[in-house]
Amino acid sequence: MSAVVTDIDNNVDHQSNQEMDDHLDDADIAEESNEQIKKKRRRRNRHKKGVVEDESTDHNAINDDAEDDKLETKMNGVKLGEIEIEAESTDDKAVKKKRKFFKKKADTKANDAPAGKQQTVPPSIPISEFYSNGVYPIGQETDYPKVPDDRLSHNRVTYEEKKAIETAYFDIYNDARQAAEAHRQVRKYIKSWVKPGMTMIDICEELEKCSRALISENGLKSGLAFPTGCSRNNCAAHYTPNNGDTTVLQYDDVTKIDFGTHINGRIIDCAFTLTFNPKYDKLVEAVRDATNTGIKAAGIDVLLCEVGEAIQEVMESYEVDIDGKTYQVKSIRNLNGHSIDAYRIHAGKTVPIVKGGEAIRMEENEFYAIETFGSTGRGYVHDDMETSHYMKNFDTDFVPLRMQNSKKLLTTINNSFGTLAFCKRWLDRLGVTKYQLALNDLCTKGIVEAYPPLCDVKGSYTAQFEHTIVLRPTCKEVISRGDDY
Repeated sequence: MSAVVTDIDNNVDHQSNQEMDDHLDDADIAEESNEQIKKKRRRRNRHKKGVVEDESTDHNAINDDAEDDKLETKMNGVKLGEIEIEAESTDDKAVKKKRKFFKKKADTKANDAPAGKQQTVPPSIPISEFYSNGVYPIGQETDYPKVPDDRLSHNRVTYEEKKAIETAYFDIYNDARQAAEAHRQVRKYIKSWVKPGMTMIDICEELEKCSRALISENGLKSGLAFPTGCSRNNCAAHYTPNNGDTTVLQYDDVTKIDFGTHINGRIIDCAFTLTFNPKYDKLVEAVRDATNTGIKAAGIDVLLCEVGEAIQEVMESYEVDIDGKTYQVKSIRNLNGHSIDAYRIHAGKTVPIVKGGEAIRMEENEFYAIETFGSTGRGYVHDDMETSHYMKNFDTDFVPLRMQNSKKLLTTINNSFGTLAFCKRWLDRLGVTKYQLALNDLCTKGIVEAYPPLCDVKGSYTAQFEHTIVLRPTCKEVISRGDDY
């Protein structure tokens, strides 16, 4: 933090300096206003430099005042503060006066919410109202891992070129950060609110209601990125209740809460495991540790297969005791993390959670969902139960449709979800009726993809943790990181 002060020329006329100092003694300064002090100090400095002007034509003072007024009206990216600077007097005593200065946005705590403003319970105030300057909290920033060859991703923080690229991508990062802040506040509330005995559909609808409010849902510009996953026990992923589902959350359940938010298509994909019985603590710890290991291993120029190997090594180093039986925690080998792009939750690259996989490098400014699944079962999932998740294929070409209901449903999907995932509950919420036949038709023609629940063997338990990261040019940012995990 710094202030700009006027430099005083050392080559001054001592006689002129003394004459001016006689007019600016300590008593005068103490009695006169700050504005008078400012004007007299300007005149003194001009006399020191040999410039003599009539007081009635103090053009520099007028110009300085006008410039100050212009600065004070600038509200975008600056913050007004005060510092103390010293002015010399005739008896060499320091006389302090306060002077306004302006501080650039980069130097302010732009990521702090306004003091005194608090979120409601349940949360309902949009995130945008807490950050009126439009700058949202930065996630956890970490250095890139050192690589054994000539790849230099770990030395990027000092590169001016990389800093410039990062500045150009600020709006993209900022959209994702806004979505991440909404995610953090919603999950904090849900963790404190959910109790055994609640129905799964009530839990999902409460979570989604809060998310819609905080993200300021607005068509395809902002909203939910995919349906709320609340897969229980041996079901690892892609379960959300359809209307009429009466499933109740039990004390002994291991539930994966997986939900997403987005701003302008910049998706936050983040998940955690919810348990009430402490006998599952070791399983939860194993998966959380594996996810953090994957995040640590990820980086620009890193091979995706190397990330998977690191995850499996940590995951399968854990053993858990449940009801008197010991299980080795296994990575679910046919579930993966993935790259993310605008309005595209699966952008083409997969992040394995076991050894093997493709030797493809992670690249600069890519977004990834680093997610890991641990299981006490076989470590392999299969389709099971009624399908609830659907998503329009991102690269689908035009396909002619004969059924009028299929055309109508596709129009609704395009307008409401685009290429983001949706579920049957959301179609019901929009007032769409008798859509199952049309939905099946769209799936058959490859326009829409169905994502049924994925389950390990019955009687097993699965856990999940997930974060969204971005490989910025200078560092790795875990955008969805919070105080909880």
